[in-house]
Amino acid sequence: MEPPSSDCPLTPCIKLLAGAWTLEIIWHIKNKPKRYGQLRRLLGKISSKVLTTRLRQLQGRDVVFRKVTPTVPPMVEYGLTENGRKLIPVLNAISKVKINPDPKPKGRKDE
Repeated sequence: MEPPSSDCPLTPCIKLLAGAWTLEIIWHIKNKPKRYGQLRRLLGKISSKVLTTRLRQLQGRDVVFRKVTPTVPPMVEYGLTENGRKLIPVLNAISKVKINPDPKPKGRKDE
């Protein structure tokens, strides 16, 4: 099977979603915006640098918005843009696929 051509409309979307932590970030903000600290706790082992970088990339691609509320200290929330919300059905479909997290090789029946 040949890889998709560079002008394939799926290429930029797949490239974006393939980024580390991207699907998890989108999953956690799909229902309502979350503060940075909330996301960090929900994601567990993600570093601050990676989370910040990924959120900026998603903002740049019009998938995530960043809302700053002028309080002391400032409150920053991240949520899905209208464009980002279009990914929710895709994530829901992926989440329904049952994949064994630690597949063990099995002998072939026809051997």
